[in-house]
Amino acid sequence: MDDLTDSSGSMIRNTATTTSSLSSSSSVYTNYPLISALIAFAIAQFIKFFTSWYKERRWDLKQLIGSGGMPSSHSATVTALAVAIGFHDGFGGSLFATASILACVVMHDAFGVRLHAGRQAEVLNQIVYELPAEHPLAESRPLRELLGHTPTQVIAGGLLGLVTALIGRLIIGSS
Repeated sequence: MDDLTDSSGSMIRNTATTTSSLSSSSSVYTNYPLISALIAFAIAQFIKFFTSWYKERRWDLKQLIGSGGMPSSHSATVTALAVAIGFHDGFGGSLFATASILACVVMHDAFGVRLHAGRQAEVLNQIVYELPAEHPLAESRPLRELLGHTPTQVIAGGLLGLVTALIGRLIIGSS
């Protein structure tokens, strides 16, 4: 890498050389952390489709793209991303720290704010359902109730993300 020195004696990196070498050697298709996160998300959504059927005994195609349910695809995605970044760039770096904090915030939100918002939606939908027909809100569209996750769903998603990143690492490491 070409480094230059400015008038104060500080080192300046030649960013043109750095950028061109990075773009030629990396691709979205070989980005292990990104691929791990996307695969974890897809697997979680696919599993949700079947866990929903097991619980309700009916097929619900919305589960393939919807939020809520078992396991948490949000948790699986951010955990796979953080673990894959740890394997790829090291667990002691700032990039892993950032991804880990992001994962904690997303998972806390999933079983905190979003879970309670869904429970409030259930109550509000029941209140609207019991309104007399002449009430202006009686014909309003119901609120979405399945927004968040239970702690078990979040943990299951996190474990799925961890396993996905580990398997990806084994595949990458063996090639």
